[in-house]
Amino acid sequence: MKVKDANVPKTTFRTRYGHFEFLVMPFGLTNAPAAFMNLINRVFKPYLDKFVVLFIDDILIYSRNKDEHVEHLRIFLQTLRENQLFSIFSKCEFWLSEVAFLGHVISVEGIKFYPKKSQTILYWRPPRNVSDVRSFLDLVGYYRRFVKGFSTIALPLTKLLIKDKPFEWSEDRQRSFDQLKQALTYAPILVQLESGKEFTLYSDASHSRLGCVLMLGENVIAYASRQVKPHELNYPTHNMEFVAIVFALKIWRHYLYGKKCYMFTYHKSLNYVLA
Repeated sequence: MKVKDANVPKTTFRTRYGHFEFLVMPFGLTNAPAAFMNLINRVFKPYLDKFVVLFIDDILIYSRNKDEHVEHLRIFLQTLRENQLFSIFSKCEFWLSEVAFLGHVISVEGIKFYPKKSQTILYWRPPRNVSDVRSFLDLVGYYRRFVKGFSTIALPLTKLLIKDKPFEWSEDRQRSFDQLKQALTYAPILVQLESGKEFTLYSDASHSRLGCVLMLGENVIAYASRQVKPHELNYPTHNMEFVAIVFALKIWRHYLYGKKCYMFTYHKSLNYVLA
């Protein structure tokens, strides 16, 4: 992507050999990733979510069978050529039955936790300050869809993030830390979506958390949970069940919109709604 002539001087950088300017966009600029993502999305717009998934310079092409994949590859490479975009051949991989993409391993079986991240989490040392806790929760939080009851397990650790609260590492927090590492080390395989099949959604609410599970048949697509907000503690029981339902429908709206699904909740007080 060429930099506009008027903006070229803004990219000036200094070295011991003199001053230099970028004529094409470097990724070091603040808006460079967004500008590049916009370009790639416009180029491949007709094929997005049909057989192409994009994230900046990571491109995934998927197909149902080999013959279909040949055609998808041909379309993709031809589109690159027409728009004068280039891929480095040594960084490309073809004809894979399993691929690592954005920290996940995707295969015919489903979506798995990335093994290299598993080793990182397994050997993570107990946090010694709030910054360490935040770093750990940021990492495991990215994979919370693999952990049933994530918010409940992580509650003792998240309380350490409260402003002006002294850092105290207790047995309860060590137990929470170990449980999260254990849950992600042996994370389940989540299934991928299949068109034409109906979803089943389970939700539940308590005085401390909301939890829900999205399933396809007997297989789990994702788990989700969150802690109850302070004002929600004043809600009656049937309203809390509604909050859990709304939470589930919002977080998985992109899966459920326009699709038929069955929803199960655990409180008989909601029966009056259908009366």
